[in-house]
Amino acid sequence: MPLHDERALFEFLVLEGAQAGLSWLTILRKRENYRKAFDNFEPGKVARYGDKKFAALMNDAGIVRNRQKISAAIENARAFLIVQKEFGSFDKYIWGFVNGKPIVNRWETLKEIPAKTPLSETISKDLIKRGFRFVGPTIVYAHMQATGMVNDHLVDCFRHRAVARRK
Repeated sequence: MPLHDERALFEFLVLEGAQAGLSWLTILRKRENYRKAFDNFEPGKVARYGDKKFAALMNDAGIVRNRQKISAAIENARAFLIVQKEFGSFDKYIWGFVNGKPIVNRWETLKEIPAKTPLSETISKDLIKRGFRFVGPTIVYAHMQATGMVNDHLVDCFRHRAVARRK
């Protein structure tokens, strides 16, 4: 479903980065732990994390304890705040890539759904230019799917039509 909540957009960005190289089930099982560990994904709080909080996160068995992923989450919070300031919101920035409307695909089989697209590559490059990390084109496409920027439900899925109607 199209998602326009700033905190939730940041949460999805962090979780998708954490998922890189792992199964989604692993991250979904740790989601509540991530919410606690990362102050409910409030970007302003995460952006202020220092060495002490970083060390605590590295010792938190409830999340993926990967130095690069944790560091990226903190750096992404700082970049997120800069984008908010520049564009008025991260929502305006990210949804601007699709002119504010979801891309509605008409896939008939799971094999048709791409892992990345030229648009996710464009967004990835722009995010990286703005200081974001763990935002490669595949992660960005997953973010686009999760936040409703792209409707990749199969045409025979009951959600395809419902999602296509929402904006």
